[in-house]
Parts: sequence; structure tokens; C-alpha cells
Amino acid sequence: MHPITRAWITTGGTGAQNYDEFADDAEITAIIEANPHSALGIEMPHRAPESLGKSFADALPDAVSRLTEAKADGSYTPAEQVVVLYRISAPGEAPAYGLFAMVDTDQISTRADEPGLVIRNEDVFIAKVRERVALAEALGHLLSPVLLLQTARGDELHTALAAATDAAGAPAATDTDQAGRTHAIWQVGPGPVQDELTALAGGGELVVADGNHRSLAAQTGGLPRFLAVVTTPASVAIQPYNRLVSELPTTPQELLDRLRVAGAQITPVDGPVEVPAAGGTVVLQLPGQAYAVTLPHTGASRLENLDHALVERLLLRDALGLDPGDKRITYVGGDYPASWLTGEVEAGRAELAILIAPVTVDDFVAVNLAREKMPRKSTWFTPKARGGLVVAELPERA
Repeated sequence: MHPITRAWITTGGTGAQNYDEFADDAEITAIIEANPHSALGIEMPHRAPESLGKSFADALPDAVSRLTEAKADGSYTPAEQVVVLYRISAPGEAPAYGLFAMVDTDQISTRADEPGLVIRNEDVFIAKVRERVALAEALGHLLSPVLLLQTARGDELHTALAAATDAAGAPAATDTDQAGRTHAIWQVGPGPVQDELTALAGGGELVVADGNHRSLAAQTGGLPRFLAVVTTPASVAIQPYNRLVSELPTTPQELLDRLRVAGAQITPVDGPVEVPAAGGTVVLQLPGQAYAVTLPHTGASRLENLDHALVERLLLRDALGLDPGDKRITYVGGDYPASWLTGEVEAGRAELAILIAPVTVDDFVAVNLAREKMPRKSTWFTPKARGGLVVAELPERA
């Protein structure tokens, strides 16, 4: 864990949801149009209104121009050798705490026999990784942090971060997200407080809670360090991560028949459709009817019998013949309620919604300690760290 050698700290107005938090690309364009200073215009340059129609690669020069302009017009202020305190708060909720810092890329571990204190835990989509690599190379900066969960000294870190923010005075900047939460940041320069916080933040195994693609991009792009927010178990919760299928390669009845043949128990759902509160059953919303589906445990391990793994294997691959990376599948995080998912099917914009109970913390921890990989897009941690609040300038390449 290291301070950021040269950081650019927002003066306000640049904060944004991360590039992969959206179920609909049109939302990204609308946000950038409403707030041209949003870091989304840099992170997703091809979705900015003035760049629509360009590919991601062709829009990279636009991203460079937007960041250069933001640094020049006072949207960011420079700082050196800093870590940044981070607090997320909302009425009626306990505050969440984190620390912006740089983490050694060579600490990333994806297997039990691979040394390292940073555990990456999900399969990824390689096309998204390539985009993150290209963006970092074009910008020479990192705008979106990897969210890391401190597993060994989380309670100590939580107490220290709370005390440090209480003593820090007025924040350097604040930002309000789409859910009404206030994100506040404070710079901490060299000295005893910085030393204590970095020691606690880096004092044990760190699990990637959000940012598997960004962490792999740091490895693929040869970056010695990546930008992270280290947070605590008391600061986060796991919400559902659902799926939409825009077009079925078979009829709804054939899908149900194939699931029954595979051993699934299927029951029609009467009344409002909700995300299951606990694992064991998923809900399928098809045009005109929803079904509760209990998929058979065909896996040999705890990981293979997680609902997300069964959906990927038995429903998407076997029953529908779809690779999990198929463009017809949209992964929809917990910020979108069940009514939004079912509404997409009812409106004809999708032909299937798959509602899956959130992964339990026990399952998540067990899989990670075994250095196994979670199914793609299976853990939606909240609250999310905002992009565009703290930007890390990368060192010049030799």
C-alpha cells in the first residue's frame, strides 16, 4: 500500500458511477449530457453526446482532451504523495469508510498457489479488460478505483478511518450520487497518520469487491501499481446481481421444458415478482408469466452449486446455448429493482429476466479464501466507490 505519487483531487462536479454500473448505455449518455464535467465522459468516451457513433478506440483522443480540459479549468487540483480519506454517508445509514491509495500490482493472486495479498475472485470479460488497458495507456491516468475489502484488520481500519475523518475538518470536496449518498474526501499528506492508515489498509489479505476488470487491466497493461479504495467489512453489503436476456434463441416453453428435463422444479409465480431473499430458487420473468425455478445441484463443490453458477451452467449454457459473454445478456446490478427488470420484459425490450438472490458473505469469503473464482458478475457490493473523485497520474514509461 502506497501514497499516490501525483494525484488530481476533484474540486467538485466530476464524480461519477463507474463505467460498468449501467444496464443501458443511453443512461451514460444522459448523465454526461446533464453534467459534461462527469468523469464518465472520460471513462466512456464513445458514449458522450459529441462522440456518439465512434468506437471506443476511435473516441480515446476525445477522452484525452476532456481530461486535459478538466485539469486546466480547475475541476481538479494537484497533490503529491497523498492518500485520501473517503466517507460515504446517507440519512439513517451508518457511514462507510475507505482509503484511496496505490497498490502493488504484483500482489494480485488468482490461485491458491499464486503468492499475493490481493485476491481477485471473478471471471472477467476480456473485451472490457482491453478497453481499460487502452484507456489507461491513452490517458496516462487512472480515474476509477478498484474496491478492496480488508479482511484481516478491517475492524481496526474502520475505527482508524472514522477517527481520522472526524479529526480532518471540512472535506476537500463532496459529491452526491444517484441514490442521494454524500461522498466526501480529505487529503492526508506524509506523516504519522498516513503511515498508520497505509499500514492498516495493507495489513492483510485484500479481496476485490469491485473492479476485477480494472485490476486485471493493471496486470495486462504492465502497470506496477493500480488505484484502489480499501474499505472495511462494516462498510459494505452484497446486493443482488440479476440478468436480462434481450433475445431468446428458443421459445419460452422450450426453455421451461429443457429446465424440467435437467431436473429443475418450476412453479408459476402469482402476484408481484421480487428478487428471492435467499438462495436455492431463482425467478424467471418471461413474457406474460413469471416462474420460481429451483435448479438441481449438479456441481461437485460449494462454488459450483451457487445460484449464479447454476444459472450460468444449466440455464444460460445448457438450456439456452448462450455463452455468458453473449451480447444478448445484460448483467444488472442491485441498484435496479425487480420492477425495472420485469418492466423491461413487459415492454418488449427483453425476453427474459433472471432474478437471483444475493450471494451471502459466508459464501463469498469461503470462495475467496480457497482462491476460487466467483461466477461473472455475481457480487454487487454497495455502496460503490465513485469514479472521478481522485485521479492517479501514472509515471512516464521509459
